[in-house]
Formats: sequence, C-alpha cells, structure tokens
Amino acid sequence: MRKGFNGLFGLVKRDMNLNPLSGHLYVFINGERNLIKVLYWDGDGLAMFYKRLERGTFKRPTARLSAPNSELLTEELYMILRGIDFEKTKKRRRYLPR
Repeated sequence: MRKGFNGLFGLVKRDMNLNPLSGHLYVFINGERNLIKVLYWDGDGLAMFYKRLERGTFKRPTARLSAPNSELLTEELYMILRGIDFEKTKKRRRYLPR
C-alpha cells in the first residue's frame, strides 16, 4: 500500500492490462485488509480515495477471493466500504427482461 498515483497507474496498465483512463474505479486492499485505495480517472486527472480502518477488516465477496482481480458492482463496493457482510446478505430475485 505504499504506491501512489503513478505506482497504481502502472499496476493497472502493466500488470492488469487495463486502461486506467477508462473511468472505471480500481480498488486495492492490503493483505491485512484494513487499508483500501480506490484509483480513478475523473476526466481531467487521476483521483484517489484512501481509507484506513481503526478496527475490523474489509471483506471481499468470497466467490472471488482467489482471483487476483475481479469486477465489482457499485453496490458491492459500497458494502465493502461500509462493512456489510456479504455472507449475511441475499439478493432477491428480480424481473429479468427477455
């Protein structure tokens, strides 16, 4: 978690083979899961959100724990940041258009 704008930009571009200027949010969580950084391009520059927990840990969806990177829904990122446990939540069935 020592990397700043340039280091995270390089990780996204080189290691993840993604475009950091796409407007997507790139989320990084440390091994202890008490620090999180979110890197994004806001149209005219890079921006970074950084949060350190004083107690507790951030929790990723368990279905994706072994993946080096994965795509999250906006709601999932919100739940990670707010400390909502994925194991105890259940998405209700909704109408699916044909």
